[in-house]
Amino acid sequence: MGYSWRIYVVCLFAAIGGLCFGYDTGVLGSILTMKHFKQTMKGRLFLTPLEQGTLTGLLLAGCFVGALFAGQAAEIFSRKRTIMIGCAVFVLGAALQTGTNGYAMMVTGRAIAGVGIGTLSMVVPLYQSELAPKDIRGRLISLQQLMITVGIMLAFWVDVGTEKYDSDAQWRVPLGIQMFPAVVLGIGCIFLPYSPRWLMAKGREEEALDVLAMLHGNGDRSAPLVVSEYNEIREQIDQDRRIANIDYTEIFSQRNRRRLALGVLIQVFQQFTGINSIMYYAPTIFQQAGIQNTSATLIASGVNGVLNMLATIPAILYLDKLGRRMTLMTGAWLMGTAILLCGIVMAACGEVYFDESQQKKSIDMSGNTAASYFCIVMIYFFVAGFAYSWGPVGWVYPAEIFPLNVRAKGTSLATAANWLMNFVISEICPIMLANITWGTYIFFGCCCMVMSLLVFLFYPETKGKSLEEMDAVFNGPVLAFRANKIPAHIAEEKAVATSLDGKD
Repeated sequence: MGYSWRIYVVCLFAAIGGLCFGYDTGVLGSILTMKHFKQTMKGRLFLTPLEQGTLTGLLLAGCFVGALFAGQAAEIFSRKRTIMIGCAVFVLGAALQTGTNGYAMMVTGRAIAGVGIGTLSMVVPLYQSELAPKDIRGRLISLQQLMITVGIMLAFWVDVGTEKYDSDAQWRVPLGIQMFPAVVLGIGCIFLPYSPRWLMAKGREEEALDVLAMLHGNGDRSAPLVVSEYNEIREQIDQDRRIANIDYTEIFSQRNRRRLALGVLIQVFQQFTGINSIMYYAPTIFQQAGIQNTSATLIASGVNGVLNMLATIPAILYLDKLGRRMTLMTGAWLMGTAILLCGIVMAACGEVYFDESQQKKSIDMSGNTAASYFCIVMIYFFVAGFAYSWGPVGWVYPAEIFPLNVRAKGTSLATAANWLMNFVISEICPIMLANITWGTYIFFGCCCMVMSLLVFLFYPETKGKSLEEMDAVFNGPVLAFRANKIPAHIAEEKAVATSLDGKD
């Protein structure tokens, strides 16, 4: 079935929120290696592992707060207005970082920008999921991850371009550029439609029908897809109003507990792949793998960013065909295998030594060029594995599994869990790299293997299901690999029974 170009344009434009997060992630990783930045921050030519971890960690702490705030804001102010609020907060934080005169002002700007990014990371996938037809929902939400990777790639190459400057412009220019996409998104949101599901929940049914007609029916309010989706949403809202509370206690009801656990855990698992720490500290990691020249390190990181973006494209094209389960399991196996091999080769071929100038342990692989390049290639495979699997699906799954009356709250809690674990990993990763070096990669590789097994056991397939059909999906057996053995009509009957008992 062909879909209107409007739905693609709206969801792609909203995904600029992901570009803000991706750019900020990529830009810091390279800036941490620049001498003028370190001199401005602390008046010396190195930052301790704790100081590096705090620069990344406070952004993530702000993201945690922003994700929690966005759950309530999205219900009260609407999804699109909450996106605008997130943009405004992010621009303020980015401005403070660009104009910083020292470490204290920098970490303050990072924390404020984090609130904006946390808000955007929660509400953009939610907004996309409520606009998207069920057959291409995975594709449209995956645009969020694609824009994250575009942001990371742009940041790396901007840093390569400014690294030659022998002044503060070396790092202030890259930090200042990140305000531009947030301004564009914030202003552009004025022209985006409201979520039809939010409009109907607020009793604005005629407006909701107009939005559905514009996005799914080329303006025809009587198009079969428009009428069908409108009726499904109205039926779901009527049911929610009969049986459900409207506060946070409903998210912990029997109807929603399983979904909340799976939504939170998939976000936690996304961080325990180790991907964000590897992207934050890519230049440092490539230095450990044997690339010592700063410009060469940045270029290797830039190639990493390009690969990350390109490997996300298969998810956009095929996620709604392959399904969520298969994508997550194969991605985890590829990542786990690649990063385990990287750690093993580093352990076997590298020499661990204590770097007095940096006050930390490091690995010298300069004597084994083949092993160095092997480790870099394995990191590239690891990044590609994440980009087509846990990157996009980690945002898609929580945004599509909750019923409308708690969708914003459930997505908010799941996204907040992502940022909380991201904060924890970002704090411990530089310390792990500085103390157990190659053991860091072994740890994350083992996590990936365990996650593949847990997806096989517990995560049901959601491809091709409307948001209003998720009750039937999540009232199947807890062991998800047995779900296809239960007839659809029995699952639907169980879903109705559980809904009627939703307050238990």
